[in-house]
Amino acid sequence: MPPRDAVLRELRRAAPVLPVLLLVALLALPVPAGGQASGGGARPGTGTLADAVSALVVGHCAVQLARTGRRPLSGSAAVLLALPVVGVTVAALGASSAATGVAGAARYLQIFVLVPAAVMVLVRDARDVRLIGWAFVGLALWQGAIGVRQNLTGTGASYMGEDIRAVGTFGSTDVMGMATVVSYGLVCALALAFRPHAPRQRAAAGICAALLTVPLALSYSRGAWIATVVACLGVLLLAGARRAGRVLLAGAAAAVVLVAGLGVGSAMLQERLSSITQVTDAPDQSVTDRYTMWAASADMWRERPLTGVGLKGFPEHRDGHASLALSSGSDTAGAGSGFVRQPLLSPHNMYLLVLGEQGLLGLAALAGGWAALLVCGLLRWRRRCARPGGPGGPELECALLACGLLIWQLTDFVYADIGGPSTVLTAVALGVAAWWALGVRPAPGEAATR
Repeated sequence: MPPRDAVLRELRRAAPVLPVLLLVALLALPVPAGGQASGGGARPGTGTLADAVSALVVGHCAVQLARTGRRPLSGSAAVLLALPVVGVTVAALGASSAATGVAGAARYLQIFVLVPAAVMVLVRDARDVRLIGWAFVGLALWQGAIGVRQNLTGTGASYMGEDIRAVGTFGSTDVMGMATVVSYGLVCALALAFRPHAPRQRAAAGICAALLTVPLALSYSRGAWIATVVACLGVLLLAGARRAGRVLLAGAAAAVVLVAGLGVGSAMLQERLSSITQVTDAPDQSVTDRYTMWAASADMWRERPLTGVGLKGFPEHRDGHASLALSSGSDTAGAGSGFVRQPLLSPHNMYLLVLGEQGLLGLAALAGGWAALLVCGLLRWRRRCARPGGPGGPELECALLACGLLIWQLTDFVYADIGGPSTVLTAVALGVAAWWALGVRPAPGEAATR
C-alpha cells in the first residue's frame, strides 16, 4: 500500500479520538494574558481555548453515539461517573449566588464527569490509548524544552530572586502548569517503555522519560516531584518486581554519577529537595500559607459537615476561618509578566477543597469514585496482564499508563487542586483510567470487526 494511502487509512481509523488529540495539542500554544489562572475549584477565572475544545470533544462523542446507537457504559461505569453530580448539585444550591453555583458546577462537571465520560467512549482499543500517551509525551517534551531554555537564559518565572523557574508557555501565574504536563508525559513515557514486542518504541519511550526528568526538576514543584515518584514506583511495580529493581538501580547509578561525579544540580535545586523533609521544622511562608488554608478548609467542614459552605465558597469564608499566620498572597513575576500579587483563593489540596465546599457528601462522591476507579484498574491489570512468569500481555502498557496517571493525580491532589489550562489534561487522564478500569461496550457487530 502506498505511504499516502496508509496515512489516510490510519487517520480514518483514529478519527473518533482525533478531537482528544487536538485538545492535548492545544496546550502547546502560549496561554493568552488573563487566561492563565482560569477556573479552578475556587477561582473565578475565564475559560480558555482548551476548555472550548473540551466541549467539542463532548459534542463529538454525543454525535458518535447518536450515529452508532451505542450504549457504551455499563451500570457500574454510569454510577461511578455520575456520582460527583450529586455532591456538586447540592453544593451548587448552597453557593453564595446562583451565578457562582452554576459556574462552579459547570467546571466540576466538565472535569470530572463529561470530558472523562467522552474520552472513555471515544477510546476504542490499545492503539488509541497509545496515541493519547504519545500525545502527552510530545506535549511534555515541547513544554519541557521551553522550560529548560527559560532556566538557562534566565527568562523563566521568578524563584528566590532569579527568573529561573521553568514554566513553559503557562506563564508565572500558573507555575504548576508545566510541571503537571511534564509529569504526565514522564509517567506515560515510562509506561510505554514496557510495551511488549516493540523494541524501538520502548527505547524511544525510555529516552523520553529520562529527558523529561530535567524540566521536571527545574520546575521546582515539590508536589509534582512527590506525585511523579509515587506514580513511577507504581508503574514499575505493576511492570514486575525484577524490572522495577533494574530500573531503580539504573536510575540511582545515574543520579550518583550526575550529582556526585559531574556536579549536576544547583544549590537551589538541592535546597528545594531538602525542604521537602523540613516542612514541619522550619517551613517557608508558602508552606505556612498552605497549612493555614488546609486548617481553614477543615474548619469550614466542621461548620457544615454534610454539604460544606457551597461551591466556590472558600475565598468568601477563608478569612473567617484562617489564622493570622496566613499572608495576603503570593508574589509572581517573570516569564514575560511583571510583578503580580496573587490572592490565595484555594487551599491547594483538592480533597480539603471539596470537603470544605461540598462537605462529606461531595468528598465521598468524588474521592470514592476515584478510589473505585483505581481498584477496578488494578483488578483488570491482575486479570489481563499478570502472568505466572511475571506481568505481560498485549495490553500491559495500557494498564501501566492508565493506573500510573491515576496514581499521579490522586497523589498530586494532596498538594494541588483544579485550576489553570492544564486542568483539561486531568479530565483526559481520568477518561483513560476509566476506559481501562471499566471498559466500554462495543457497538453491535463491532466486536466481530475487531
